Amino acid sequence: MSAEIESLIKNSLDPRAIVFSDKKSTSYFNIGNCVEAYLAEKSTKQTTIVMLEWVHITISNAKRNFVGVFHKIDGGHLQKYLDEFVYKLNRRYFKSIFERLVVVGVYPYWQTKK
Repeated sequence: MSAEIESLIKNSLDPRAIVFSDKKSTSYFNIGNCVEAYLAEKSTKQTTIVMLEWVHITISNAKRNFVGVFHKIDGGHLQKYLDEFVYKLNRRYFKSIFERLVVVGVYPYWQTKK
C-alpha cells in the first residue's frame, strides 16, 4: 500500500511541494523522498475538532445531499455527483451573476488546454 501511495504522490505532486500530514498515518512513510519538505505532526482530539470542523460539516452536507436528492448513488456516476456538490458549494462565494457566467464560460476552455 505504501508503494502505491508513493507512486501516486510522485505522479500527482510537484517535487517542490510542501506536505503537512498527521503523524498517526503510516501510509506516508516515504513521502519525504518525493517532495521538497514533509512535516508530520501528531494531532490531538482538540486540534482535530478545531482544524477539521468545516471538513466534517462539508462531508456531512454532501452525504445528506446525496441521500436526500438522489436516494441511491450509482458508483459509475459518483464523480458527477461530487462535481455537482462542489459546484454548488463553491458558487456561494460568487457575488454576482456576471462572475458565475465568466467562470462557466471559461472553465471548459481551461480543462481542454491542460
